[in-house]
Amino acid sequence: MTTTVPQWPIPSTPPLHDPVLFARAMRDMRLTWRARGVLAELATGYIPGQEPKISELVSLTRDERLAAEGREAFRKAVGELRTIGYLTPDATTASGVGERLIVDLAPAAGAQLIRPRYDYLADES
Repeated sequence: MTTTVPQWPIPSTPPLHDPVLFARAMRDMRLTWRARGVLAELATGYIPGQEPKISELVSLTRDERLAAEGREAFRKAVGELRTIGYLTPDATTASGVGERLIVDLAPAAGAQLIRPRYDYLADES
């Protein structure tokens, strides 16, 4: 099986985001697993201005996206992230056509996390 070359650069630097906020975002129960995956992709070390455009990701063919979600599922995940505030439109492309979305992990400060089911798990006794 051959792997196709991505249409956008592979991240060359570690993410600049706060690792604690990123971890909270990945565990935020307000998000579906699908939305968390999209957020992880968009938050991983792209050089500013070289992040993939939403239209580029949505336009991937079935063959290009392999096991990735379909277009409608991807759009729903992006909508979910925008509603909670994890993604905001880049001011230079606010028209929504081929826009780049800026990752903001600030909503993770208010993440709804899974609480331990049993008290003994919380205090390790």
